[in-house]
Amino acid sequence: MGDRNYLAYSFFVPSCQNFLHYSDYSYLRHKDVTKSRIAISIWNLATTETRKFQFSQHKSFLPIIIGQGALTMTEVDPLAIEIIEEGLDLDQKSLPPPSGVWEHEELAQVKVKVMRGHTECVNRCKLCCQDQKIFTVSNDKTARIWDIDTGAVLKTYNCHDMFITSGDISPDNTRFLTCSWDKTLRLWDTETGKMLWQGRHDGIVTCCRFSHNGKMVVSGSDLDHSVSVWHTGEGTLLHHLKDQHKSTITSCSFTPNDERICTTSMDKSTKLWDLESKRTTVKLEGHINVISSCCMDRNERWLCTSSWDKTLQVWDISTGMFRSQGPVSLSKGHEGSVSCCDFTRDGTLLVSGSYDQTVTLWDMETCMHKLSLKGHSDWVTDCSFSEDQKWVISCSKDKTMRFWNIEDTDHIPFVLEQRRAIGLKMVNCEQCGKAFSIAQLEDARELSLCVFCRLAQPNRNVPELDEV
Repeated sequence: MGDRNYLAYSFFVPSCQNFLHYSDYSYLRHKDVTKSRIAISIWNLATTETRKFQFSQHKSFLPIIIGQGALTMTEVDPLAIEIIEEGLDLDQKSLPPPSGVWEHEELAQVKVKVMRGHTECVNRCKLCCQDQKIFTVSNDKTARIWDIDTGAVLKTYNCHDMFITSGDISPDNTRFLTCSWDKTLRLWDTETGKMLWQGRHDGIVTCCRFSHNGKMVVSGSDLDHSVSVWHTGEGTLLHHLKDQHKSTITSCSFTPNDERICTTSMDKSTKLWDLESKRTTVKLEGHINVISSCCMDRNERWLCTSSWDKTLQVWDISTGMFRSQGPVSLSKGHEGSVSCCDFTRDGTLLVSGSYDQTVTLWDMETCMHKLSLKGHSDWVTDCSFSEDQKWVISCSKDKTMRFWNIEDTDHIPFVLEQRRAIGLKMVNCEQCGKAFSIAQLEDARELSLCVFCRLAQPNRNVPELDEV
């Protein structure tokens, strides 16, 4: 029963035809009793009626005395007596809520569903199967597939004998990766749970990812600071980049077109390695502490890095402007080290997770903090967006995953006030209906379409020659 001491005694009272059950629940914390309560259940053997009472130990009392057909108690504070709901076990009151339950307040503007089941820190979470399922890996040495509607665990895979540091699921959802403290990278069949192949590093394998076409796998290590690229189907080693960094590799991933590999490290640098030329083409330095993770938008223009220096930096790598202007720094969104980040499909939003237990949304149009999502009770280890950009999934050292609904965040008063403070106002696109921001001085009657609808109609509002 964990840190709970349980003492139980049962007595039979012949003349009363009652059966009495006495329970003493003592909750321990740092080996000191901090809370105690006494419960008494009396069952009438003739009528089968049950009465349950609970006593908070506000005052000392003597043991229960069973006399000749009588039940007596001395020095019990009557105000400490609480009648418990019939049929409810006291132990159920201290159990956590089940998995897949909405746990936001009734009037909450961001709804959140909590998934429970892992017994240790959850290190990676990813939506899969058209956003209907969740893939996770944990320090409890398992990988799991969850149903997003019910919160139930659909499949559990016992993958390693040591902590699983990271994992990924293939684009077609038929295979998944795990890497571990046991210095191995393993590919598994999602349907059967059978291991397909195993790769080995000289040190702990800290990270791994599939390419976007599913044909390659990349992994990074801590001891030799190396990065390896593997063939997904055969498990053969295609490239081995030894000493790619000067310290532990913290994250690795393929760029959206699968032509380059992006790696971050404890040496405070980020590198892009070209698969065709087999050399490092871009090296980024700007953080003053460990770089924990990185992500890139689908157009491969913006690369975001997150760091233990409590900031994120966004680099314009497509135009090369970062060489002369450096990155855009996103700060004042976290009070602790930033552990992870992810872009939406269209690049308009960025999400980050931190050791301060929060998940933060950033508006990339203004490069400013938009909203902080609070609920985790320990470090946030990973976070990402759904494909439809309406949800954020996050996982934590608190052993849970949280599923946040963010589709109406533009209408939250706090967000609206922030936009007004920087001279923006919200209007709805007359074509798609989505909200977008314009400057306070702009006329909403003239600018009635969002940027995406305007791009889809390039000839809209173009003056005729005779009007010029």
